[in-house]
Amino acid sequence: MNLKSIYLMIFAFVILGCTKDSNTFIPHLNGYWEIEEVTLSNGNKKSYNYNDTVDYIEITDSLTGFRTKLKPNFSGTYETSTDKERIDIKIENDSLHLMYSTPYSNWKETVLNANKDQLLIINTNKDMYLYKRYEPLNLE
Repeated sequence: MNLKSIYLMIFAFVILGCTKDSNTFIPHLNGYWEIEEVTLSNGNKKSYNYNDTVDYIEITDSLTGFRTKLKPNFSGTYETSTDKERIDIKIENDSLHLMYSTPYSNWKETVLNANKDQLLIINTNKDMYLYKRYEPLNLE
């Protein structure tokens, strides 16, 4: 095990070990998100200075919803993908899980943190995705 992997595991344990109520994350999930950084399970990081697509997440009161990819235009509108990933929210062992399903696949991600500005998710491969709230370009 290399030093990066050890640091990543320590970071994940610190984040997961914090006593946050996962229910408080749910209201922050809705909206437009863009990837800021990905930390792979091997410790390698990739920063995203520019994204040509953003994720739109919509969760209803019944704890179901969807995620879709959008491509922002300079006019302030979006080109929408016709593909939507269904999301079911489950809280297990004090963790908030996003259960995705499409006609082709099913998978799970765990929300480590969510607030009005950032969303931190880890997938089953132990890759962590840090999203920031999308801010449309203002050319004026």
